[in-house]
Amino acid sequence: MVTTGALLHGDVPRHLDFDAAEHPVALQLGGSEPEDLAHCARLAEKWGYDEVNLNCGCPSERVQRGAFGACLMAEPELVRDCVKAMADAVSIPVTVKHRIGIDKTDDYAFVRDFVGTVAEGGATVFMMHARSAWLKGLSPKENREIPPLRYEYAQRLKQDFPDFTIVVNGGISTHIGVEAQLAQADGVMIGRQAYHDPYWMAEVDARWFDDHREPLSRAEVVEAMRDYAARVLASSSGKHAPHLRNVVRHMLGLYQGMPGARAWRRMLSDAALLSANDPDLLLRAAALTAPARLAA
Repeated sequence: MVTTGALLHGDVPRHLDFDAAEHPVALQLGGSEPEDLAHCARLAEKWGYDEVNLNCGCPSERVQRGAFGACLMAEPELVRDCVKAMADAVSIPVTVKHRIGIDKTDDYAFVRDFVGTVAEGGATVFMMHARSAWLKGLSPKENREIPPLRYEYAQRLKQDFPDFTIVVNGGISTHIGVEAQLAQADGVMIGRQAYHDPYWMAEVDARWFDDHREPLSRAEVVEAMRDYAARVLASSSGKHAPHLRNVVRHMLGLYQGMPGARAWRRMLSDAALLSANDPDLLLRAAALTAPARLAA
């Protein structure tokens, strides 16, 4: 997620550059000014993004001060205008990520009316985090855990808007859970589970997309990421050049639940080791997991 301010006044390549291997990739924008969002949507299309998404779900107070995120659900007409400005500016899909409500307003009519109003701007894909966002009194982490989940709202949205794509998100961390949600919605968005245990995703293609090719092993993933890190580090320089830690910090959960996972995390979190900016650190860290696996 990138704010419109960061793109309007900051280093655009730093925020928008990505690797071709990441396709299909979406840019989520945080903002509430239709003209600014339209400009940033055009940048997304120019940079080769496959989708641009409007953030109407983040509950943090910092985001609220920027007048975007979940607080926008209180202004569905403004969101509609933002979506229309973006949709008129680009040919790629414009989608919306939202909650079911704000504060303790989580009755179905609220989210139904929000989706109906926003759709007037041209959005047909809605990604619903099935919790309300409590804008006061809860941290972002608590907002992912305390407000009750209302998965059934996805099914009701699909019934009321059969031509829309309804994707459900929030607290789904098992393939059984995914299967249950796909019985009532068009798709499932996986967030924290994919980040904390990325190898969980290795089963996804076979389970849900009928692709039964053997997935890469963890060791093969490490080798591929080592080559990726080397390429990124060699191609960039200057003040905002990427650092190895920018790559490896997203891989700390690769060995989640496996022998050697702690050694892997410890090595890739060591500031002294990371300061050398040596991509081979990934290979050395992975080597520490092998003896533990063999012993097990």
